[in-house]
Amino acid sequence: MATSAPMITTDPAADAVRRRGLRRMRTLAVSLLLFAALVYVVTIDQDGFLGFVNAGAEASMVGAIADWFAVTALFKHPLGLPIPHTALIPKRKDELGKGLEEFVGENFLQEDIIRDRISAATISLRVGRWLSDPVSARRVVDEIADVAVIGLGKIRDEHVETLVLEGLVPRFREEPISPLLGGLLSEALSDNLHHGLVDLALDELHGWLQANPETVTEVLGERAPWWAPPRLNDRIAARIHVELVRWVGDIRSDPRHHARFALDSMLEQLARDLLHNPETQARTERLKERLLDHAQVLSSSVSLWNALRRALTGSLEDPDGAVRKRLLAEVCAFAERLEEDEALRSRLDTTASDAAVFAVSRYGDEVIAVITHTIERWDGKEAARRIELHVGRDLQFIRINGTIVGGLVGVLIHTTAVMIH
Repeated sequence: MATSAPMITTDPAADAVRRRGLRRMRTLAVSLLLFAALVYVVTIDQDGFLGFVNAGAEASMVGAIADWFAVTALFKHPLGLPIPHTALIPKRKDELGKGLEEFVGENFLQEDIIRDRISAATISLRVGRWLSDPVSARRVVDEIADVAVIGLGKIRDEHVETLVLEGLVPRFREEPISPLLGGLLSEALSDNLHHGLVDLALDELHGWLQANPETVTEVLGERAPWWAPPRLNDRIAARIHVELVRWVGDIRSDPRHHARFALDSMLEQLARDLLHNPETQARTERLKERLLDHAQVLSSSVSLWNALRRALTGSLEDPDGAVRKRLLAEVCAFAERLEEDEALRSRLDTTASDAAVFAVSRYGDEVIAVITHTIERWDGKEAARRIELHVGRDLQFIRINGTIVGGLVGVLIHTTAVMIH
C-alpha cells in the first residue's frame, strides 16, 4: 500500500506574512508590465521622442514577459502548458536535494572550515566570561542539581538489585579476590597508610575503656570461675581494667611499641599469604563465596544505596546544602581559570575542534543525507509552493529588473538604429 508524502512543516503566521509580501511584489511586477503595454499602445507609430518611448516600452514588455516565464518555469508550467524544461522544482526536486547535500558537504563540513569557525568563536573564553557572572554560575549549579535529583529519583530499588545480582556479583565471583586484597594491603603497608587507622582505633579504644570501667568489670566477672569469691573477682577485674587502659595508652603514645611491630608483621604476613599462599587464597575465596551467597548482601546493597541517595538528594535540593556550595565553588574556580589560563583555553578549544571534526568525519554523511531523504519524501507540487512562498518575493525583483533593464536596452537599440540611418 503506497504511503502519502509527508507534510512539510509550516508556520501559519509566518506563511501569512510571506504570502502578503509575495502578493505585493507580484502586483508590482504585473503593474509595470501593464504600464509598459499601455505606453506602447499610446506611442505606437510615433516618431521623434515618442519613438524612443515606444521602443523602450516594447523592450520592457519583452523583458518582463521573458523574466516572468523564467521565474514561473522554476515552480510550474507557464500558463499550464507542458513546455519542456519548465516546472523544474517539482520535476527535479530529488536532483536539487542531492545538489544541496553535496554543496553543504563540500562547503561547510570541511575540517579546515570547522576548525577556523570554532577557533574564531573562542568558545572557552565565552564560557569562562559567562560563568564568571554569579547569576550564571548559580543557574548552572541549579540545573545540574535539578537534573541530578531527577536522575536519582528515576533509579528504583529493582534497578539496584538487578545491577548487584546480574552485574556485580557474577563479576566478583569470576575475579579472584586474594591477589587484589594482597596487593592493596601490601601497598598500604609500604606507604604506612594503616598507621593512621591504627592510631584512630587506639584513641577510640582508650577513650572507651576509660569511660566504661563498669562494662569491662562486668564482662570479666561473667568469665570468672564460679567458685571464686565475688570480692576477689571485683578486685582482679578492676586491676585488669587499669592495666588494660595503661597498656593501650602505651601503645597509643609509643609509635615504636612492640605491639605495633607485631601488628605490622602480622599484616605483612597476611599480605604475602594472600598473594602467594594457596591455602590462604582458597580460604579467602571461600569466604568471598559465602559473603556473596548471603541474602543480606542484596538487602544491604539496596539499603546502602537508598541511604546514599537520600543524603545526596537532600543536599542537592537544599539551596544552601554542602553539595551545591561545593559545586558553585568549583564552577566559579573553573570560570576563573578559563579567563586567566590561555593554555587551558587553547587545549579546550582544540579538544572541541577535534571532537567536531571527528563527529563530522564519522557522521557527516549521515547528517547531510537527511537533506536528500527529506526532500525525496516531499510532494513535488507542495515543495514548489513552499519554496516559492519563501523565495518568490525576492524572485519578483527579477521580473521588475527585467522590465526596467529591457526598457533601457530598447531605448539604446532604437538610438543606435536612428544613428545608423
